[in-house]
Amino acid sequence: MTPSNSPAAGAVPTAIPGRFDLGTIGTGLAFAASLGELAEVLRAGGPAGTAVVQAPPGTGKTTLVPPLLANLASTPGLASIPGALRVVVTQPRRVAARAAARRLAALDGTQVGDRVGYTVRGERKAGPGTLVEFVTPGILLRRLLDDPGLETTGAVILDEVHERGLETDLLLGMLREVRQLRGDLSLVAMSATLDAPRFAALIGGAAPHATARGAADDGGGPAPVVDCPSALYPLEVQWAPAAVPRLDGRGVARGFLDHVADTAAGAHAAGVSRDPGTDALVFVPGAWEVSYVAARLRGRAASGTEVLELHGQVSPAEQDRAVSGRRQGGPARIIVSTDLAESSLTVPGVRLVIDSGLTREPRRDANRGMSGLVTVSCSRASAEQRAGRAARQGPGRVVRCYDQKSYGAAPAHVTPEINVADLTGAALTLACWGSPGGQGLALPDAPPPAAMAEAIEVLRELGAVAADGHPTGLGRTLARVPADPRLARALLDGAVAVGHHAAAEVVALVAGDQRAPGADLTRVLSTLRGGREPAARRWAEDVRRLETIARKESAAVGPSVVTAPVTSAESPGVVVALAFPDRVARRVPGDGPARYLLSSGTRAGLPAGSPLSGHEWLAVAEVSRAAGRDAAGTGALIRSAAPLTADLAQAAARHLLSDAVEAKFSQGRVTARREQRLGAISLSSTPVRPSPAEGRTAVARALSEEGLGTIGWSTAADALRRRLALLHRELGAPWPDVSERALLAALDTWLGPELEKMAGGAAAGGIDLTDPLRRLLPWPEAVRLGELVPESLKVPSGSMVRIDYPDVPESAGPGSTGGPGADDTGRPVVAVKLQECFGWAETPRLVDGRVPVLFHLLSPARRPLAVTDDLASFWAGPYSQVRSEMRGRYPRHPWPEDPWTAQATARTKARM
Repeated sequence: MTPSNSPAAGAVPTAIPGRFDLGTIGTGLAFAASLGELAEVLRAGGPAGTAVVQAPPGTGKTTLVPPLLANLASTPGLASIPGALRVVVTQPRRVAARAAARRLAALDGTQVGDRVGYTVRGERKAGPGTLVEFVTPGILLRRLLDDPGLETTGAVILDEVHERGLETDLLLGMLREVRQLRGDLSLVAMSATLDAPRFAALIGGAAPHATARGAADDGGGPAPVVDCPSALYPLEVQWAPAAVPRLDGRGVARGFLDHVADTAAGAHAAGVSRDPGTDALVFVPGAWEVSYVAARLRGRAASGTEVLELHGQVSPAEQDRAVSGRRQGGPARIIVSTDLAESSLTVPGVRLVIDSGLTREPRRDANRGMSGLVTVSCSRASAEQRAGRAARQGPGRVVRCYDQKSYGAAPAHVTPEINVADLTGAALTLACWGSPGGQGLALPDAPPPAAMAEAIEVLRELGAVAADGHPTGLGRTLARVPADPRLARALLDGAVAVGHHAAAEVVALVAGDQRAPGADLTRVLSTLRGGREPAARRWAEDVRRLETIARKESAAVGPSVVTAPVTSAESPGVVVALAFPDRVARRVPGDGPARYLLSSGTRAGLPAGSPLSGHEWLAVAEVSRAAGRDAAGTGALIRSAAPLTADLAQAAARHLLSDAVEAKFSQGRVTARREQRLGAISLSSTPVRPSPAEGRTAVARALSEEGLGTIGWSTAADALRRRLALLHRELGAPWPDVSERALLAALDTWLGPELEKMAGGAAAGGIDLTDPLRRLLPWPEAVRLGELVPESLKVPSGSMVRIDYPDVPESAGPGSTGGPGADDTGRPVVAVKLQECFGWAETPRLVDGRVPVLFHLLSPARRPLAVTDDLASFWAGPYSQVRSEMRGRYPRHPWPEDPWTAQATARTKARM
């Protein structure tokens, strides 16, 4: 191929001056064999080609695909405008972006920042001549908001889309829309797992109306998928479950971490004895666990073994050292890592993997207003990727510190972050993009409606979005701050209240991943200021960057809500309270472990021995679900917080302050108290006399919650209600619906005077509901009430026997048959001694002959003998059997052979 000719189909542009030499770069990489196919499908798509690359970790896709796209962008006939447009590649983590840029630059023989560069939060090495730039998804999201057309970008590669990070999912949808404006923007998604088809469908051809810089492809179907076979060498799998559970009430059990460390030490020593070049990679869920296991390994690993830590809190230099491979002649290494090294990084020299099988995933508890990272079993796909790290460069071994049953019970794939995370930041991004709530945006998974609605409400409270969901000026300002919108608002508000530097310190701390011993943020802050902690350098860089933003943007928020002077010791609590006013907490009085009530209504404990336990007020930065002693029976644990005074708590969360009279109706009377609250926290409570309106509200609320049984049904009221219910069932309107639901809905119509009495202090026990029910009687129909549903029935003996009407059904209406206590036929019942009905042939019927009476015929001892609604049939048949059984038992009472002609009586034979 020559520079003046277009490349032939399937050929890979390489070894041309000014371009990347893909032949050299791809030496020894499995994906080199797939470059020709990828080049062909991208050429077939024209300037706006799309593709999905599906290749396992370690095959070289991250190293080879970016320079390929850079070469294609400068190929005659494919480049649509003069000059080279940059290829931007996202990596889910900063360490991965730096490592990928360093590796590609080294293979290209150039310096990082020249042809290959990177940009991550707080660090940039790229210049005007950079052709390939590795960035984190958050960096590209902010660029999109500033420049929706990505004018200087010719291609975007989204790497590790299978991890289903929230920001990467947003980028998939937003870049799909950018391609509708940019007919020359190439888009490639890269996945390490077998889920490429869904991404191919999502990023398929650009819309046919995109003509900004060139013709869009006419397709619209799914993007082509380019596969690469696995580059794995033989892999031995060993199961080594611990004798103790992996998790306990406080998180990852220390006994299990000891098992992981000891297993790693023994397996590595055995591996090195067979192959001195063996390095080990240990996977644990979080930064604290990394430090714990690494510390134990330093005392148990073979002499001379180098133990390194790899997680987000260590310095960039330490991260780079961990992922760069063993130095020439250097000692054997054990790298203890979070899932940083799972798929987005290849650590050279690793032939042994020790896997805890655990990971951290975001979770949101909508009921208790909590969100954060929780420790869970990693997916089976993640476990396979971790294991594969041992067999990239030769035969390897993975030791799983759990059993096969746990592996089989793990989810198949990682949970998409959009389904479980707090969506406040995502909601602000979508609002600024012009898709409030994600409306109209094609995403791999739609955001859960409840979580999105909650996030939008938070943004409204921050003043970041208007009523229609679109961003305000302040919202766009907050979107430029690289932090959660609540922390961004606290940075700007706090800068006015406590100073730019102090506010930046706290926001940088809370936005990071620092563990707070004893949940005490102030102690962590003091340690970081001393500069001795490994994370101090990164924190200091974040502080400088945030302080610059605060000085530039703090005018956007106006005067601070905190007007009182704030001491340096109080600053952390004030800034945290400004960020999370719903987490301002007050200690609950009582003995035992410290328990706090948050303004959101959540109760939470403090870690045992926390120096914060003596403080009455706290500003809580993180709270999560927990069990065990520290949670103090609340089900939640404060993970990080700072002390606060009562005045500052009320100032920072002043929009949650309320001062109201709360009346309640209980034990038959209305009482009231004046309650001053900060959200759910009671500040003061004083008995007061309720106003009539407050009393009415309290009574109505109690009745709606507890039902009319709060007042009670007298015998007369209950009987009248049952009669009316039967009429409504059989005749409908105008006879009233007297079900509980209907009566509660019309309280003012029939119970108004009594409500006023109770609201004024009258006891419910003095209220009879009979007369109020009569207010519902329709006129003139009411004159027939006694005729249609009489209270009693005259039987042949002359006795007047009460009619028991069926229970009132919960939802009354024509055709319904009664509630749980009613007769199964929903009919009125007359319970009468059998002897009182002699000679009665025709069964009486009520409601103009619609409803037959059901007779419960009783013995002289008033025990049931028969149930019938057909007296004639009873006398003609079953009576003879009843007579033969009963006349010997009750000889003093008449049991005639002929009940038709016998005298009906309620008396014995002697008194007849």
